[in-house]
Amino acid sequence: MSLSNISILYEVPSVKTYRRLRSLAGLSPKSEKAARAGLKGTIFAVQIAHKNDVVGMGRLIGDGGCHFQVVDIAVLPQFQGIGLGKKIMNEIVFYINHNLPDTAYVSLIADGSARKLYEEFGFRPTAPASVGMYLRVEK
Repeated sequence: MSLSNISILYEVPSVKTYRRLRSLAGLSPKSEKAARAGLKGTIFAVQIAHKNDVVGMGRLIGDGGCHFQVVDIAVLPQFQGIGLGKKIMNEIVFYINHNLPDTAYVSLIADGSARKLYEEFGFRPTAPASVGMYLRVEK
């Protein structure tokens, strides 16, 4: 796979693209209603396009001052393993380093071996000082 046809888009994905990438990349599905509302909370977004098709994405969400979270790092399976996740994270971390306040707290949830990627960008486990927790709303 050549990276010559890869371009970076600095824009929030459409609801359709967001849901498609999450689903095909193996992330939990989100309803159209949830995606539409959630994408409005984007502080910064990056998409990776191959020719005219979006094949990867990542977002930074937060309150705009104190707390931020890296979310939705997704690359289509056929484009994994060629450095696109690293490209996405590089863009997000560049934005973090050049735009967030000095005291900003940036977190993320690292699934499986993705932890290795995030560690390359300076992210560290919170344990044992603190433990990440979650509550999934299921109706």
